[in-house]
Amino acid sequence: MSNELGVSVFRALDRLAGDMGALGVALSGGGDSMALLHLAHDWAAGRRLMAATVDHGLREGSAQEAALAGEAAQRLGVPHAVLHWQHDEIRGNLMAAAREARLALLSEWALRNGLSAVLLGHTQDDQAETLLMRLGRGAGVDGLSGMAEARRSDGMLWLRPLLGVQRQALRDWLVERRITWVEDPSNENPDFERVRVRKAMEALHLPTAQLASVTANLASARDALQVFAQQVATGAEMRAGSLLLPLGAFSRAPDEIRRRLMVAGVQVVAAAPYPPRRETVAHALRAVGAGFRTTLDGVIVQPAAGWLHFIREPATANRAGQIAPDIDGMALWDGRWRLAGIAPGETVGALGHDALAKLDWRASGLLRDEAASTPAVWQAGALVAAPVLRSHPRITAEPLRTEGEFRRLLYSH
Repeated sequence: MSNELGVSVFRALDRLAGDMGALGVALSGGGDSMALLHLAHDWAAGRRLMAATVDHGLREGSAQEAALAGEAAQRLGVPHAVLHWQHDEIRGNLMAAAREARLALLSEWALRNGLSAVLLGHTQDDQAETLLMRLGRGAGVDGLSGMAEARRSDGMLWLRPLLGVQRQALRDWLVERRITWVEDPSNENPDFERVRVRKAMEALHLPTAQLASVTANLASARDALQVFAQQVATGAEMRAGSLLLPLGAFSRAPDEIRRRLMVAGVQVVAAAPYPPRRETVAHALRAVGAGFRTTLDGVIVQPAAGWLHFIREPATANRAGQIAPDIDGMALWDGRWRLAGIAPGETVGALGHDALAKLDWRASGLLRDEAASTPAVWQAGALVAAPVLRSHPRITAEPLRTEGEFRRLLYSH
């Protein structure tokens, strides 16, 4: 059995990281991550391997556990770092806050050390537990598709080579090799949702492998929906920071496909790190379906002249404020535009509706709100340039969000 486990994990590592020369291991010191460390070390074969432990500082003994994890890595000759979470009083979901902090710290550490990816020790049990947790929250197909083997976020690639392995099999493998690990007492604390779900699975004798297979089936359905959404988006255009979708194809698409297009469209135009809430998306879809324009997360969604326009809301663009250029005359504005050629004393802000009267904005082919939300260069309250609407000999404006980014977002919802 142990040989089969090693072969299975090695195959997963070959598939996920076979072409990578430098990898990190997120090492908590628990059984899953300890097994991952040893398996990754046996597999690495000349690759540079490093490990890091995040000390959240949330309970007594965490520093000692981090030190024990470091000793285990040291015995294998794997460089190890302890990353400390500096935080004030935590309000809201403690587990979510700790998870976000852990990923941020690990990402910074991995980038600093030139690592291509970080290995995470999530198992088949974690996959099954995640399915039930998300089911309880009313998640859709994407959420119920479970954790992906490979996922990019926080500027780093995260790999999960143990998703096909059960937690107990890893512990049996460790015991067979006389490798010790630390049991986190919070894994028995019923205050945490994951622990309650785990206990419920045990009480009901729910089979981990079958539950995990459900996520794989739903992932296949998600992939099909993503391909369909891409096809419906054929002919989509990005212009001046806005997105245009062919309205006919959008209107004929099933509800779920229209939802995916709406989410990706809003997110790409807003340059938002997270998608809009499902309830607000449903409201926007009803409005657009009735032929009305609506606003969602700072983006105007407007059916007009055979297109569904996604436009940055001028008022939201105005809230990005006035920013000064750097020493090279460059400025990144509203998370959506890069401007160059700006002189000292000039600032970048939204063009706004009032300034449109001084420009032949209709000649640009843009809608009025679309033109008003573009960047402008100002000096002492006077308009210097509106480079999106009228070329300027010195100042240029480049949109940062592209059609390729929109299509990538279609694969993340």
